[in-house]
Order: sequence, then C-alpha cells, then structure tokens
Amino acid sequence: MYIPAHFAPDDALVRELLDHHGAADLVTLTPDGLVATMLPFSYVPDAGEHGALQGHVARNNAQWRLPAQGESLVIVRGPDAYITPSWYASKAEHGRVVPTWNYVTAHVYGTLVVHDDAEWTEHLVRRLTAKHEAGSAHPWSVDDAPPEFIAGQLRAIVGIELLISRIEAKAKLSQNRPPADVQRVIDGLRARGDAASADAVERARAASAPH
Repeated sequence: MYIPAHFAPDDALVRELLDHHGAADLVTLTPDGLVATMLPFSYVPDAGEHGALQGHVARNNAQWRLPAQGESLVIVRGPDAYITPSWYASKAEHGRVVPTWNYVTAHVYGTLVVHDDAEWTEHLVRRLTAKHEAGSAHPWSVDDAPPEFIAGQLRAIVGIELLISRIEAKAKLSQNRPPADVQRVIDGLRARGDAASADAVERARAASAPH
C-alpha cells in the first residue's frame, strides 16, 4: 500500500479500526486464482504472535476448501467519503484544488487457518453477535433461537482465522490540507450527514496537533 508519511496512522487508530470495523474482504490466492469473500470478522489481539481476525464462511463457499498460497489478505475499511473542492477555503483564494477521497483502511496479511469445528464456530458467532448487537435497545442473543435450529446453522458454516503476520494501514483524512480547509471539510461532512467521516477528520486533526 502507498502510505505517505502524513497519512500513516498510529497504533491506537489501527487497533480501533480492527476492533470496530464492519465487514471486510478476505482475499486468497488459490490454484484457481484470486478468490474474495466479504465477511464480518472479530479481532483477537492475543491469538498467535500478532493477533488474528476470526470469521466464518458458508460451507458451500469454495474459498475455504481451496488451499491458500502464501499470505492471505483481509482488507478492513473505516469511514470513507468523497471530498468536494467546493468546501475548501483555498478554492476562493487561488482555485488550484481538485476533488479527492478520504478513507481509513488496513491491509491485514497472514496465514489462513480453517476451523471445521462447530464448537469453535459457535464461540465465534456468539462473540460476533455480542459485538454487533451491543448498541441495540433489545439485543438479540444466540440463545433466543431454538438450540436445534442453531445447531443446523452451525453445520452450514466453517470457521476461518487469519493469523496476522503484518498490517499496512492508511488514514487519509485531509491531513495535507491547510487548517481552514480541514475545518470546511468537517463542516461539509456534517452538513451532508456523514458524522463518522467528520469525526475521523477531527480525530486526525487532533492527533497531528502540536502537544
């Protein structure tokens, strides 16, 4: 990944992204070529030497059966947004501005391990459910469904785990713009209703401010 120095995130931001991301793309190089599946993952920092991303795929998804050659990749994404140059204060000053895209992402590389084990996948499903139901006023639990139904659902999935070997992350959040432009970007994103992207730009501004 191309990462200019001013877009390199600190460890805390990378950890936050891994802890709180939504779904991500699992990409493996197989004898049949590149294969990708979009999946929710749970980050387990104390698994393996550098942590792990754990998820599951449908048993009928051929990706888990195809041997992964070399490192596998999970592409994790945070907030992203189109940034119009019309927001920039510098547009009125000199006009030398163009559109861009703000985003937070991490390319997580590692060894893919398959867990064809109902106990392992049930533990994972419970953790994923607890994570994504946490903000609900009436959170759903695995135990809300009949046990025999859950058992059947677990037989239909296979657990996967990416044992992390390295992470390349990037937070492109207007850090290369003058302060007035950054504030206008934050205001523009909030007016658009994109609070997540606006908050990300604000955090990046605070992180880069002199202490």
